[in-house]
Amino acid sequence: MRRLAAVIRAIGFATYKEWAAFRSHMAASLLVGPVLFLVQVYIWHAMFEGRDTLNGLTYSQMLAYYGVATLIHYISFDFADWNLQMLVRSGKFVTFALRPLPHWLFALAQKIGHRSLALWIEVLPVMALFIFVFGVNMKPAAPGWAIVSILLSFLMNFLVNYCVGLTAFWLVRAEGVRRVFLLLKDVSAGVFIPLSFFPDALQKLLFFLPFQFITYLPTRVYIGDYELAGIHLSLGQAVALQTAAVGVAAAATTALYGAAMRRFTGVGV
Repeated sequence: MRRLAAVIRAIGFATYKEWAAFRSHMAASLLVGPVLFLVQVYIWHAMFEGRDTLNGLTYSQMLAYYGVATLIHYISFDFADWNLQMLVRSGKFVTFALRPLPHWLFALAQKIGHRSLALWIEVLPVMALFIFVFGVNMKPAAPGWAIVSILLSFLMNFLVNYCVGLTAFWLVRAEGVRRVFLLLKDVSAGVFIPLSFFPDALQKLLFFLPFQFITYLPTRVYIGDYELAGIHLSLGQAVALQTAAVGVAAAATTALYGAAMRRFTGVGV
């Protein structure tokens, strides 16, 4: 385990240094994120006109929701699906198949390094902007639970995206599937609108899908109140549910990865 941790740390640090040379690419988020947030400010200001709450959320809580959701997006951002499909399509994946370290672990280490750089280039500057320019309350209701939930969101987004990337072993061109899936994922995760605004029947479906654990649940945990499909959970219960979901996603990813490696070997033979 110590050797494995050292390998992951080395890969993460190498990725950190590699992307640090192109940090201006990340800095573009300093414009994109706040602009999108400003659009939400105008929309919800109009929606709350003459109202104190909408679906149990006040105007300040709604702004906090989108502020926190934006930060979680920066922290958990992932392109493992695109990278894996590119490696498979170009034939370069064979170099990883021959290594003792499974590629999914290599990709996770890369993400850790990439997002570590994003913490001070994207997350902290945008968070300061939300607090001091837009006046959004970004203080977590329970810092401990919020940190654990965001870390689990980080893992869940990676696992879901990596599974999408694995479809490249069965599909000749998986880009179309990837684009459609990512759009559905963002809608089902609560990126565009809180899931509690959807019809009750759809909320019940979304409760059992893995996507809410990427954005909606960690955002509600950060705010301090979780509710979906009429189900109210304490912060501890919500994080426990998220932990179980990440465990299921991890098991599904390793099983799918094993099937992909057997197919890859079979085609090679």
